[in-house]
Amino acid sequence: MPKFLTEAQVQQFKDLGYVSKLRVMNAQQTQAIRDLLEDFERRQGSPLHGSQRHKTHLLFPWLNDLVRDTKIVDAIEDLYGNNILCWTSNFFIKEAHDPGFVSWHQDSTYWGLSSPDVVTAWIALSSSNTSNGAMAVIPGTHAMEQIPHRDTYSKNNLLTRGQEVAVEVDESKGVTLELEPGEMSLHHVRIIHGSPPNNSNSRRIGFAIRYIPTHVKQIEGDDSATLVRGEDTFKTFAHEPRPSQEMEPDFVKLHQEITEKSAKILYKGTKVESYDASLADPRVRSA
Repeated sequence: MPKFLTEAQVQQFKDLGYVSKLRVMNAQQTQAIRDLLEDFERRQGSPLHGSQRHKTHLLFPWLNDLVRDTKIVDAIEDLYGNNILCWTSNFFIKEAHDPGFVSWHQDSTYWGLSSPDVVTAWIALSSSNTSNGAMAVIPGTHAMEQIPHRDTYSKNNLLTRGQEVAVEVDESKGVTLELEPGEMSLHHVRIIHGSPPNNSNSRRIGFAIRYIPTHVKQIEGDDSATLVRGEDTFKTFAHEPRPSQEMEPDFVKLHQEITEKSAKILYKGTKVESYDASLADPRVRSA
């Protein structure tokens, strides 16, 4: 029996590639995390930027706790078993009236992972809806093979390469995944998805956690991950330690090293393979 998802939700994920409106935190818990984020931004004097939005769970203990949250990890176990790695995490923040958008794409295109057994838990720390640029998916497209993509490097495209699927997308089939604070959606690494700009007066804040079963390998370079449940008998990823305090100097250094390695994987085969030219850019990787 599933631990968190219903059997119908497990089947929907298998059939359609996503499931949404999953309550994992109450309003108070969610606001507490948002307060910690925005308190740090105030003290820093700027919003999270560049590589701070990537693998952020290595910089803040409260995010490291979140990627290990029992409800979230139970949902992943329902889909992929009990030996689970958090491969990465990303903040996706669209400020009010932000022109940034995400073109239709598959996450799997440049990640370098050996199999499509990858799921993203997208956690809403604010409302995410049609007016502020919520993510939309094309149900069932996760069953397709890897689709060719073209790199646009478009100024307002929030993806690393501005990549988009090199096929026509029937947008009439899109489903917008509207979420309230503390809810999450799960989507498969190959589902076609994207998001429009935030045309509202409010900030949209999402935290995406990418989970993989331990049998998945990185085939394009050196990589690391955080073991969040079970055991890792495959040991193809270096295991990441757990921070004990915010922006701990040793972890800031480790985070820098890890994001540099990630950039080389994400930009492999292009002229943009350095950290400064990629993850230092405030653009991010998903919707």
